[in-house]
Amino acid sequence: MNSATHLASILVSLSIVLCSITNVRGGYKPSDSILLSCGGSSDGNDADGRKWVTDTNSKFLPGSVKSTVVTADYQDPALPLPVPYMSARVFTAPATYSISVNKVDRHWMRLHFYPATYPGFSSESAYFSVSASGGFTLLSNFSAHVTAKALSLAYVVKEFSLPASEDGIISLTFTPSDKYNGSYAFINGIEIVSMPDLFSQPASLVGFSDQTLEVGGVGLQTMYRLNVGGQYVAPSNDSGMSRTWYDDSAYLYGAAFGVTNEATDKVRVDYPDAEAEYIAPTGVYSTMRTMGPDPTINRNYNLTWVFSVDGNYTYVVRFHFCELVHTKVNQRVFDIYVNNRTVYEDADVIAWASSKAVPVYKDFAITVTDGPGDDQLWVALHPSVDAKPQYYDSILNGLEIFKMSSSTGNLAGPNPEPSQMLLKAEANLTAGSFKTESHSSSVIILAPVGGVVAAAVVIAVVAVLYKKKGRMPGNDSNGMWLPLYGHSHTSSNSKSSISGKSSAGSNFANVSAICRHFSFAEIKQATKNFDESLVIGVGGFGKVYKGVVDGVKVAIKRSNPQSEQGVNEFNTEIEMLSKLRHKHLVSLIGFCEEDEEMCLVYDHMAHGTLREHLYKTNNTPLQWKPRLEICIGAARGLHYLHTGAKYTIIHRDVKTTNILLDEKWVAKVSDFGLSKTGPTMNQGHVSTMVKGSFGYLDPEYFKRQQLTEKSDVYSFGVVLFEVLCARPALNPSLPRDQMNLSEWAMNSLKKGALNDIIDPVVKNQIAPECLKKFVYTAEKCLLEHGVDRPSMGDVLWNLEFALQLQETFENGGSPSADGADASGSFASSSDSVSLTSDETGVSRGLDDPAQMSTTAVFSQIVHPSGR
Repeated sequence: MNSATHLASILVSLSIVLCSITNVRGGYKPSDSILLSCGGSSDGNDADGRKWVTDTNSKFLPGSVKSTVVTADYQDPALPLPVPYMSARVFTAPATYSISVNKVDRHWMRLHFYPATYPGFSSESAYFSVSASGGFTLLSNFSAHVTAKALSLAYVVKEFSLPASEDGIISLTFTPSDKYNGSYAFINGIEIVSMPDLFSQPASLVGFSDQTLEVGGVGLQTMYRLNVGGQYVAPSNDSGMSRTWYDDSAYLYGAAFGVTNEATDKVRVDYPDAEAEYIAPTGVYSTMRTMGPDPTINRNYNLTWVFSVDGNYTYVVRFHFCELVHTKVNQRVFDIYVNNRTVYEDADVIAWASSKAVPVYKDFAITVTDGPGDDQLWVALHPSVDAKPQYYDSILNGLEIFKMSSSTGNLAGPNPEPSQMLLKAEANLTAGSFKTESHSSSVIILAPVGGVVAAAVVIAVVAVLYKKKGRMPGNDSNGMWLPLYGHSHTSSNSKSSISGKSSAGSNFANVSAICRHFSFAEIKQATKNFDESLVIGVGGFGKVYKGVVDGVKVAIKRSNPQSEQGVNEFNTEIEMLSKLRHKHLVSLIGFCEEDEEMCLVYDHMAHGTLREHLYKTNNTPLQWKPRLEICIGAARGLHYLHTGAKYTIIHRDVKTTNILLDEKWVAKVSDFGLSKTGPTMNQGHVSTMVKGSFGYLDPEYFKRQQLTEKSDVYSFGVVLFEVLCARPALNPSLPRDQMNLSEWAMNSLKKGALNDIIDPVVKNQIAPECLKKFVYTAEKCLLEHGVDRPSMGDVLWNLEFALQLQETFENGGSPSADGADASGSFASSSDSVSLTSDETGVSRGLDDPAQMSTTAVFSQIVHPSGR
């Protein structure tokens, strides 16, 4: 062979290899991808553009199988698209799908259930089991209705991973329960997608350092799949396997939220081989959560997540790591704990991966017993002090938790238990009764709702979870919403039918399915015919009355016909809150639209508004630490609005009277009548008529009529100064230079005279470093241009850090008082610390290269935009 021929042969071979790599890097190409729309009259596409084929007359369901095809009576606003949820196939006797697949691969199996009302079938009667070939029991005595009601879901998705089928057939059998008369089984959609061998490596067995557990030959159920430090990753953005990755912030325990960051354009995830790309997509490895800039604080706490699980099963916990900042061994070293057991000491991602930006993962298997309180799984990270790393910090990019099938092939867990108050309210609603007995009101009514927040496990579950662990702080502001894997998410196609005022709530058919529709007679009974002695507030919409519904205290907002806020705000409030459920957002219980009356029914907030505890009130003014905790709670609520759903929600009326406090002083953001869905990535802003409250209004929004989430950040900055100074945002009775709080505070800050305007009640309570951090945060929120302001996620991190500084001070610590002199006067933070940047890209103070300076709080890592 001559040299030219040899060279040509090499080039051809190289091109084949390159093409092969290119095809692989384009994502996994499943050999089987079967999407069945059960009961569908024709094929159709879902919200991710995937084609679902009808199972009618298909080869997968024998003609001898007796079934009924039904269509849901209504489409929940939270459904992404009708396919595959609006049609269902119902079985009153055991029925089996037989689906031909390749014999080599494992397969994902996803079962989609929409527990709506179907003609001739009540969703409450559907109790059934689902089994798969290979001897696997996937669901037992399962009720999609109970699950959706208890967990506030619009629809339910169960995901399993089954080992390769020996005969090339996956059989899926639906069996109505014999425990309930009239039970039936139903299914809306079935997905079967082949998958690469993601479980070829054994998992390290927790508690047995020298033992491992083989995972490849067992059935698995996906319990949680989280993009740690990042946002929701849609199935269409996965590595070809249509997996869904959720934000992890809902599961974080305690006040330590850590810092989230995203890789810059200069840092690209570098998979070590083609197979590694299938483990998790770049959207997971390019974001991360770390502990924060202060090594002293980091040494004294764990970065912890908490999960509810089924007892008496073994779980595989998969940690995903990708070091995006450091480049050397022993720069960031940490220990990993699962259920308070050390599973790995001195973890060093660079040592594992040998390079920056290279993904790695670690699997650990742990058995959760079935004893009292053993229904949680705790994951924690802590800096390894013994290793003496350069930076005392921890890192995590992604987390997955899989339930392993038992020795008998069982994967089924119990149905979640719904709130007794919810059951009682539902029973009363069905019976048309309305009781107002005045017994304990400690239970909150929570309506079943849709949307990404509607995937929330009710806060009561969180409270029980923490109390069982014996770690429920009396004033803990964490907990938040807990979306279980596979639940619904907001889509651009989700629309409500709300369209203006009418009688008898005819325009609220869809919303009635997800929050309670009260009659006007019920509202009058609850408020004793709107007794003026029950008025607890007056707002732009109208008066707010205290009332009682089924023994539970509620707040009822009644519209004022003369108010400027009318039908549009009423509709917006219902549409927003019927889809939102979060610990730091006020809960909407229901509404009334009848006889030209519009009323909204909320949880009652025992301690009223934040403003009522700051100034011009008979209440005792709040001390500093509770004020700071309330600010953190409100920031969490706003951060969720901006990032927790698929589309940004801008509140547009952030102020101290719209921050409510419950009986435990937990802050909840309220009044969504002016809220707007935020801009898309291509828009950058929403052009809209200026609305809001003067004193809190973003001047850039006022001038340009272009709304962004940074308008909420500006308003929140005013709230922070209002909390610090205990005076209104606007006070016309003061001299001109003092009328506007934001202008007065900023001017005082520039003059170094901020100490003169701090509330005397708390002036001597605030730790100097806490004050520095708090004021710096408020100052940045009030910057003239929105693009220069921090995100709410950054604001939240800084307030949490300020709280840590305050607690350190109160516990006898002595943080540096740089920026505050002995008299407590305060210089502008922008002038108090000079910065440099080391080779890691992290800005740090010159005086202490091991710690990040306070002025670097919005650039903790290279590019902190991935919240």
